[in-house]
Amino acid sequence: MNCPEAIAALPPLREVIARHGLAAKKSLGQNFLLDLNLLDRIARVPGPLDGAAVYEVGPGPGGLTRALLKAGARVTAIERDDRALPALAELGEAAPGRLRVVAEDAMAVDEPTLVREPAHVVSNLPYNIGTALLVRWLTSDAWPPWWLSLTLMFQKEVAQRIVAAPGSDAYGRLAVLAQWRSLPRIALELPSRAFTPPPKVSSAVVHIVPAEPIREVPVAALGSITAAAFGQRRKMLRASLKALPGALDALAACGIDGERRAETLDVAEFVGLAAAWSAGRRSA
Repeated sequence: MNCPEAIAALPPLREVIARHGLAAKKSLGQNFLLDLNLLDRIARVPGPLDGAAVYEVGPGPGGLTRALLKAGARVTAIERDDRALPALAELGEAAPGRLRVVAEDAMAVDEPTLVREPAHVVSNLPYNIGTALLVRWLTSDAWPPWWLSLTLMFQKEVAQRIVAAPGSDAYGRLAVLAQWRSLPRIALELPSRAFTPPPKVSSAVVHIVPAEPIREVPVAALGSITAAAFGQRRKMLRASLKALPGALDALAACGIDGERRAETLDVAEFVGLAAAWSAGRRSA
């Protein structure tokens, strides 16, 4: 029996969940997607995966993992819920040599060391760590990063914040970090009823690919400027940035009106502001 046939012969996901006692835990941010057609659609978002390395966070009962293996990927899956390990072991037997399961906390691992090759990240991220992981992957000092693309499930509200345009209510620090040197788009939207248990909000799959930076700037500088500016987003920039030494001088050097609010600056303006602030600190 070849791999696709072996995977197709596996028992339904609901049966796997029941047999292994894998009721979703709220404390782990778990919501399982069981529709195999939707899972196959998500696995197609990054493009052809035959022979490609894929990194998956929080596979749970292995629904998305099945789709990735069926697409021909070599998957490294990190799972902190020990209850899921037997189910994932069964899945590994159906795809010999193409599934490595690491029983660790995704927030505690060094992905480049773990994966050891450029990889696509494809994951239905646990809601309680999804944004933190995304920010870590977007703010790597090394660029291009270790990942070839990110295909990630988020709450729809978070997804909208990633792709938001200046002037919109959703536009903020996450949009700037995502759009400074990568290209994000919403690839797929899913209703809450597609999940078990159904979350209170809809979800969306975001696809992100690395790009040339708008301008080279220290990651920490852009992080500090955006954190200060959007930390008090209803205030004028001259008020929200005054606690950051040298930021008002950088604002003036860039010719940005201090009476503007953070959501009116586009990504290039934020990058320029961060570059001026960083240069000012070096020369001080």
